[in-house]
Amino acid sequence: MSNPLIQLLVLAAIAIFLILRLRNVLGTRDGFEPPKAEAPETQRRFEVIEGSADEVDHDIVDLVDADSPAAAALAAMKRAEPSFAAHDFLSGAKSAYEMILMSFERGELDEVRPFLSEPVADAFQSVIDQRKAQGQNVEAQFLGIRETSLAGAEFDTQSGLAELSVRFVGEMIAATRDADGNVVEGDPKASRKQRDVWTFARRMGQNDPNWQLVATG
Repeated sequence: MSNPLIQLLVLAAIAIFLILRLRNVLGTRDGFEPPKAEAPETQRRFEVIEGSADEVDHDIVDLVDADSPAAAALAAMKRAEPSFAAHDFLSGAKSAYEMILMSFERGELDEVRPFLSEPVADAFQSVIDQRKAQGQNVEAQFLGIRETSLAGAEFDTQSGLAELSVRFVGEMIAATRDADGNVVEGDPKASRKQRDVWTFARRMGQNDPNWQLVATG
């Protein structure tokens, strides 16, 4: 057998081998096959609801029902003062709660008086004065806030007065001792939950950004 014929047979054998290997790896396709359907996750990534991104304010609907009076009040506050954000307010209220509560327990209101309305400051001071008159002393340790949520919102479009009520669930250790050091209220070794609903007020659109505590419950 001549060398050219041998080379031709070898090349043919190699070609047949490669074709068989490709069929094993890639498979065969006869006729028309429709493209595979996209996975649901892929389809969802490309879904677009027109207008929804512009109409929904998550700064409001994440906190209150979209159709509630509180949602309408928050929207009115934003129109009166576009820089207002409900989530930022809640963050500030959370810090104010700890600061005001602990100042009250220590009997030292001077630092927080700018954040208290006159009636609330007078009520707090009355309790503090009563403790001092009885020779009582409060030992308090704040452990943290377990819950902060918006409980209500009201807005007077005429006066620009906004009122936001916040529900707090805090945890603290507090005990009141008499002049002899005996515990007359609370427990110095056990934590307790402190549940409050505080209402803060402010006139929107004014230069003073501070909210004042106007009611406690």
